[in-house]
Parts: sequence; C-alpha cells; structure tokens
Amino acid sequence: MNRHAPHRNSRLTALTGLAIALIALLTACGTTTSGATKPTASAPTALGANEGAVSILAWPGYVEDGSNDPTVDWVSAFQDETGCKVTSKTYGTSDEAFNLMKTGDYDVVAASGDASLRLVAAGDVAPVNTDLIPNYAGIYDFLKLQAWNSVDGVSYGIPHGYGANLLMYNKDVVTPAPTSWDVVFDKSSAYKGKVTAYDSPIYIADAAMYLMKHQPDLGIKNPYALDEKQLAAAVDLLKQQRPNIGEYWSDYLKSVQSFETGDTVVGTTWQVIRNSLAAGTAAEVTVPSEGVTGWSDTWMIASKAAHPNCAYAWLNYIASPKANAQATEYFGEAPSNQKACEFMTDPNQCATYHAGDADYASKIWYWTTPIAKCVDGRTDVTCTDYAAWTTAWQEIKG
Repeated sequence: MNRHAPHRNSRLTALTGLAIALIALLTACGTTTSGATKPTASAPTALGANEGAVSILAWPGYVEDGSNDPTVDWVSAFQDETGCKVTSKTYGTSDEAFNLMKTGDYDVVAASGDASLRLVAAGDVAPVNTDLIPNYAGIYDFLKLQAWNSVDGVSYGIPHGYGANLLMYNKDVVTPAPTSWDVVFDKSSAYKGKVTAYDSPIYIADAAMYLMKHQPDLGIKNPYALDEKQLAAAVDLLKQQRPNIGEYWSDYLKSVQSFETGDTVVGTTWQVIRNSLAAGTAAEVTVPSEGVTGWSDTWMIASKAAHPNCAYAWLNYIASPKANAQATEYFGEAPSNQKACEFMTDPNQCATYHAGDADYASKIWYWTTPIAKCVDGRTDVTCTDYAAWTTAWQEIKG
C-alpha cells in the first residue's frame, strides 16, 4: 500500500470517533428509551422506473467518480447502467451522518454500526426488501441480518465491507508476543505512557469484551448490551487503564506515526494501519484470545427517499462483485461480496483482510449502537444506551 495515499488519509482520518454533543438529540429520537422503534416506512414489494437521480451520503472514499483521482471511478458505470445521476456528500463522523439524515436531503446513507440502529430508531431509514436486490444473494451469509443491520429479522440495508479492531504491538518491546488484551488492561502498567486506545465511546465495548472472559460473573453476553452494573465494571476497567494511556487515537496518520517513532508500543489498531507502517517498523498485529471488536458498514435507504428506485439500484450495484471490489480495495477492508476477490487488482487484498473467512469473522464483535432494548435478547433489564456511554467516556478521559 502507498502509505501516503490521499484516499486512505481522507477516509481514515474521517473516522474520528463519536462526537459527544448529541445526548439530548439521542434522547429525543428514542434510543435512550426503547431502542429500535417501529419503522415509519415499509419496504416496497416492487420497483418502478428509475427517477434519473440519487443523492448519497457516505464516508469519504465510498462514492468515487474520478473527480478525486481520475483512475478511481465506479460511479460513472452506475450512472451509465441505470440513468441515475449521482450527487454525493461525505461526512466525517457517525454523529454528523446521523444529523444530516434528518434533513431529508439524502436517499442513501453508508452507516457504520455505531449509527445504524440510531437511524432506525429515529425513523430516518426504512426496511429493505432484499428480494429486489439481486446481488444480495452474493453477500457473505455471516454479514446478513445481524444486530447492526437488522431489527427483529427485518433487513435495514446491504453490507458493504468489514474489518477488525486488532491488537498491535512492538515485538521488540512487548515480549513475549501477547495473546490477550491483558497487555492493554490488567498488565498495561508495564507499558505506562505507551499504550494507545481508540478515541470513542464505542471503545467501552472493548473493555466489556475483555470482561466477558475475565469476569464471567458479570454475565456479559454481548459487549454492546450492558446493564448499569456491567457498564460500571467496564468504566472502572477503563479508568484503571487511563493513567497508562499515552494517546487516544482517532487520526489514522497519527497512529501510524506513533508506532513508527516508538511513542506507542501496544494498543488497538486496524489492519490498514499495520500495512501503512514504514518498512522495518517492529510491529505485528494479532487477534487475542478474547476476540476483537470491529465494524461492518451498511448501505441504508432513507425512509422518505425522493428517489427510491434509484436508491435500490445503487444498493444492488455497490453490492455487485466488481463495484464492491473497487470500493473496498480503495479503502482497505474486506469486501462483502463472495466474488469480489476475483476483481481485486492486489492479489493479496482478500488474504490480508481475511475476506470470507467465517471463522475469523466469528471472532469479531461488530460495532452495534448500544440501545435501551438489550441487543443480547434480555428483557428483564434495561440496557445502557449510547447517551450513557457518551457520558461515561467523558468521565473516563477526565
């Protein structure tokens, strides 16, 4: 990979964690009380003629038409095939996307798991009839009808790509090679000032995942479904970790630089960051015994889409093997379509990102919006929601 590739920088730098200013808004939309509400729109049973236009809201790098790089363009082919002229806007955080979807200006949004259920709860996105999307059949089964892209067995979108939040360590400093996240939690004092963690309330799930194995008496079954006692335990663990953190990261380039200089020797990372390190950097990544958190983005359709037929056309197109390959390789992630690997220009792309490896994917707890309706299925308690996690994260960082 070109470690200074502009498209990588814009997309990954844009993943700056979750903003902390939407607590009141989240309360108003219902995520603090009920989780995913009943949809305000229903999925169509048939499609009509394309309207000639579609408006898309997405992460940078997901809707490329050649204007950023003339060699990178999968939008033009879509427009030629469907007659749907694409207009697009990029966003920098999931909270920004959540706000922008309320304007009603967009037909389609690419949402990460830390935003998708909020969009459902707010009634901003509609159920999707996957029977009207032929390329849905080619999506890996382990990405379909999951907690972050469906509600009560109803699909709310099409999986795009996925990746894991891995443990990276300096192999010259962190010895023996770690097999557990304990090096950033219970044993982090050995690397005081040189531990890093992702700067977002969703990182609380990493602590909860660790506690699932190390404090089973807490009864955590899903790191995104925490009652008040379980959240308190995760917060306590992160507060214990806090003095040993040298830097919370949300900027891709800063994370790369920190590992290259040795200012950071252990912590959370993405595979694409490991791939971007300068040659000779003594860093390796691993999937610890407790598993990992991760992300799987979803293409969703606005509940009041002005161009629903073109919206469906886009979902079908971007899920096609070639387009899915182009988009996910451009960013640096595993594709969702089973045949996408046949269209990658880098023959190692799919192996590097473990595309289609169901066993690897089973170790990933994909980002899922914490909501009051426990996503682990419990009905005898109320789970803590995103607003509570945001407040907790402020307390952790101090």
